[in-house]
Amino acid sequence: MASLMPRHHQVLSFLSLLLHVIVAASATSSVFNHSLNCTRLLPDAEIVRKAFLHVGNFPLPHRSACHPVRRLHFPSRNLTGVLQWEDLANLSSLLTLDLSGNSLQGDVHSAFWRAPTLRAVDVSGNRLGGALRFEPSARLATLNVSGNRFTSVDGVDRLVALENLDLSGNIIGAVPEGLPRLTWIRRLDLSRNMMAGLFPDDFPPLDGIEFLNISHNSFSGTVDAHTVLKFGRSAFFQAGHASLFVDESGPAPAPTSPTSGREKHRRVVLLVVVVVCLVVAVALAALVILVLSRCFACRKKDKDGKKLSWAEEEVAVGAVKVAATAPVVVLERPLMNLTLADLATATSGFGRESQLADVGGRSGAAYRAVLPGDLDVVVRVVEGAVAGLGEDDDPAAMAAGFRELARLRHPNILPLLGYCIAGKEKLMLYEYMEKGDLHRWLHELPTGSMDALETSIDMLDAKEDNQSVCDWPTRHRMILGIARGLAFLHQGWAGSGRPIVHGHLVPANILLGDDLEPRISDFMHHTGGNETPEKDVYSFGVLVFELVTGQAKWDETTVGWARGVIRNKKGENIVDARLRGEESGSEAEREAAESLQVGFLCTAPSPQKRPTMQQVVGVLKDIRPASAD
Repeated sequence: MASLMPRHHQVLSFLSLLLHVIVAASATSSVFNHSLNCTRLLPDAEIVRKAFLHVGNFPLPHRSACHPVRRLHFPSRNLTGVLQWEDLANLSSLLTLDLSGNSLQGDVHSAFWRAPTLRAVDVSGNRLGGALRFEPSARLATLNVSGNRFTSVDGVDRLVALENLDLSGNIIGAVPEGLPRLTWIRRLDLSRNMMAGLFPDDFPPLDGIEFLNISHNSFSGTVDAHTVLKFGRSAFFQAGHASLFVDESGPAPAPTSPTSGREKHRRVVLLVVVVVCLVVAVALAALVILVLSRCFACRKKDKDGKKLSWAEEEVAVGAVKVAATAPVVVLERPLMNLTLADLATATSGFGRESQLADVGGRSGAAYRAVLPGDLDVVVRVVEGAVAGLGEDDDPAAMAAGFRELARLRHPNILPLLGYCIAGKEKLMLYEYMEKGDLHRWLHELPTGSMDALETSIDMLDAKEDNQSVCDWPTRHRMILGIARGLAFLHQGWAGSGRPIVHGHLVPANILLGDDLEPRISDFMHHTGGNETPEKDVYSFGVLVFELVTGQAKWDETTVGWARGVIRNKKGENIVDARLRGEESGSEAEREAAESLQVGFLCTAPSPQKRPTMQQVVGVLKDIRPASAD
């Protein structure tokens, strides 16, 4: 028996070893299968990368992420370009998409709606357009495409679970076919379009709708008193002009529960009041139309005896009204026939929704406008005198001055594209810069997190997202570009020998092109003898401090502090920490510290001791010769 014990232990050891081998093989197989599945199935991060590859300002995700994307929330992030919508349909776990308040262009590919779990989509406030075509979606419940440029809607009845639909603020010409079959609709907004159709026949059952707005359209049909009571008169304001009217004879629906005589009396009184108000409103509207038509019929006639048209009326530019027929000259497109009325239309009447936030500008309000031919411009209202222009009472001299300004062309100067002279009002047209200004780029862009990205995966590749903000070569190229542009201005008008002084060189007046090349703007003002090139040199030195240190809001105190640090040869201590974290390390710090020395020279208390901008350009090129081409 004793002789059998070792053999028994051998058997047990063999079985134990065999069990370990099986478990290990199983684990290896499991890992292998997981790896195989992760490579066979395209990770969601890669899908998002493909979809947003050509969208500016979007933080592309890390390629190695392999987790499902459930939410993509990027509202008001200045996204620009064309999105590959069909790729997003491959996100098998996508629940909600919010890209509202951006500048996305193009159409929405119909394949996008095949995303199997999609519940809510908000792309309002973009520049999307064309036909909006849908493919079957069994789960989409909320859709907001308001404030875009869609022209038609096809296949809306394929969204069988839709509860909230907002198509307002587009240029859709016909009520979507199939709309009556959306029996689950609770909120429906079709306002501010050009829709034609029959109310209520072309609409879903009104009993199930809680909110409805069809104002500012071209519908025909009848709105009964009960519908007005339910949704309010504003829901039908200018919804069809004379072709859509309220049926005053339509009785209110019978109550579903017994009420007292007093309650019935109250309802009747309320109904009468509503009907009377509607009648009075219609009568007032008719009276206003009649008075306006008489006024315009009696307006002053031109020398040919023709009546002035709407296009020849006045347009309000700020607090001043000027003739809408004032011509707009687009210097690079001389055959373009535009008037101030066209600018008013493109800027919503110079309204706040088109006005740009302008921290550093001195020229008055600025508005974004898209002119015919997809010419994306900024319309700046000029206040005060402008260098090189004639007097306000000499339009010919002013026009010649504008053309002279337009001849100032340099890669680091924002060129004048066109102008409009309307009496004493002057408007100037510039190219719209999608990247914004230097202040926004340096201080407002995200630098380490993406709190708006509400997904269950890590969609942030920090190195890719922050490369431009943390990249010293880019910042040096900006400093050098600003110096070159300012040196060009200080050379002055051709043949005059008089320099052009900027007078207000701040980050908000440095605009960035798609390649992050800086362009100096707002340099046309001539403020007299108080502004000198030496003051511009000082302002440039402060800009150098801001770009190298990453700190904002510089004044005399902070400039004095920085000069003291640099004087004590401690400049590397105040270099932006984001630059000191680069792989280039000491080399970037050395070049940044040398650039701080340039800022030190430019901010010398005595103007006579400050270098010229041409000298500054030479020094900066020596600091980093690779960028001197």
